Order: sequence, then C-alpha cells, then structure tokens
Amino acid sequence: MRICVYAGSNPGELPTALGATLAGRGIGLVYGGGRTGLMGAVADGCRAAGGRVTGIIPGFLERKEVAHHDIDDLRVVGSMHERKTLMAELSDGFIALPGGIGTFEELFEIWTWSQLGQHRKPCGLLNVAGFYDRLVEFLDGVVADGFLKEDHRRTLITEDDAGRLLDAFAAYEPPTGGKWLELETT
Repeated sequence: MRICVYAGSNPGELPTALGATLAGRGIGLVYGGGRTGLMGAVADGCRAAGGRVTGIIPGFLERKEVAHHDIDDLRVVGSMHERKTLMAELSDGFIALPGGIGTFEELFEIWTWSQLGQHRKPCGLLNVAGFYDRLVEFLDGVVADGFLKEDHRRTLITEDDAGRLLDAFAAYEPPTGGKWLELETT
C-alpha cells in the first residue's frame, strides 16, 4: 500500500506529521523526490518512522541538486508528465498537503482523472491549519453554480487530521460502487 503525497517544495509555515502517520500504518510514501520544503519534510518524517519512501523526479530537477538521495527508491524520469504518470501508477491514493501551483496542478489533474474514470483511488486534502478552507468553499460554490456534480465533489475528501483522512480513505467507495482497498485503521 502506497499513498502519493503532493506538497510544496517550499517549507511554508505549516508543519505536518503525515510522513510518520503513513509509516505508522505500514503505508509507503510516493512523492515528487525533492529534499526541500514540505515535500522533503514529509519524506524525512516517513523515513525516520521506519516507512518506505519512493521519489519520482524529472532529470532537469535532479540535475539542479534538489533530489533527495537519502530515500529508499529515487527514480529519475524524463519529464513532468512521466513523473505524474509514474506517481499515479505506483499509488493507491493521493493526498495534497499545503503547497503552491505545482501542488494544485497535480491535485486537480489526478482528481480529474478520477472524475473521468481513469482510476478508482481516493483523493484527499490534508487541511493543515485551515490551509484549504477557501478552496473547499470555492469548490462548494462550483457545485452550487452547476459546474461540478455533488457526487464528484464528494470524491475529494477533506480532513484536518492525517489519521482521520486515512480512515476516510479506508472507507472510500468510488462513485462507480464497490469498496476501495482494505486499509488498516487505528
């Protein structure tokens, strides 16, 4: 079991213990392969708690020396598109932490793939310190304005606690019916 985490390459002001929470539940981390910012902190937290970390980074970023070489599996790919595709293939679910436009772009792309039936994996926002409150409000307005179906809106799970978000993933039922995967809950 592996969860893909999208997070900022800048540290920001919002710490999270998601990496340790994943490791504590025996869930591996797949992420963008960087050593900086919130993404590096999540990888370090997962490794420090005994978790397995897989990083996917395009060559042009690896050459800029931002790659995290102290993880279990670092894969260098040719482009951002290859990075996102491989991250999706290796992952059983997706979580966005606070971040900037890269984090938003990755989240919206994978959530769109879910809406289009390209995967049946849960997508979530870890709403650290209310970071995503305005986005959640906006998305609810998009539903009210008729541009997003409520069924699809509900597939983006939002929690402010990593454990509760993983519990919601364990209970996730894709819009096409059936159960997702069995996740250990604590």
